[in-house]
Amino acid sequence: MWAALDNDVYIPHLCAIRERSESFAACRLCFVEVEGKDTPVTACTEEVQKGMVINSRGPKALKLARTALELMLASHPVDCTHCAKNGSCELQKIAKHLGVKLNTKRFRKILPDLPLDTSSPYFVYDPNKCVLCGKCVWICEQKGKRVISFARRGFERMVTTFGDEPWGESCGDCRECVTACPVGALVFKSES
Repeated sequence: MWAALDNDVYIPHLCAIRERSESFAACRLCFVEVEGKDTPVTACTEEVQKGMVINSRGPKALKLARTALELMLASHPVDCTHCAKNGSCELQKIAKHLGVKLNTKRFRKILPDLPLDTSSPYFVYDPNKCVLCGKCVWICEQKGKRVISFARRGFERMVTTFGDEPWGESCGDCRECVTACPVGALVFKSES
């Protein structure tokens, strides 16, 4: 992943964090084809080897990445016009790169209907827009706070505070989770 990105070869990704020792590999968007392997691999988990030949636009890899994105979009409210991250959202960039429409019709929409958390004086958390990339959770852990984490399973999985307390009551004022968010789930109040 990083070898490609450092050499201006874009590979779609949401959950990859350069500083993390082990890849999270949750978004399943970074598929690439490696010469000599029968099936595509996730670029974030594949170690670079001398003489390795990678195809970041191979048909099998693109099919898997497009399907992963379409599945993600099936549970993501697509209202880019009214989103604070419009124009800087990673989902928009990835959709353009993969040639996938944001309002894809391939899979039935199952949209969450969770309340916004506006309790912080600095930011708004919209769990409906969260893509479960884990970047905010990782940043919080790195800061030694461990205020937020993943909770629940399946379609109910979400990022939340311990005991589902409002973010404003649990979270301090570092706000690095907002900066790390690749979509419009966490936005500064001045942007919303």
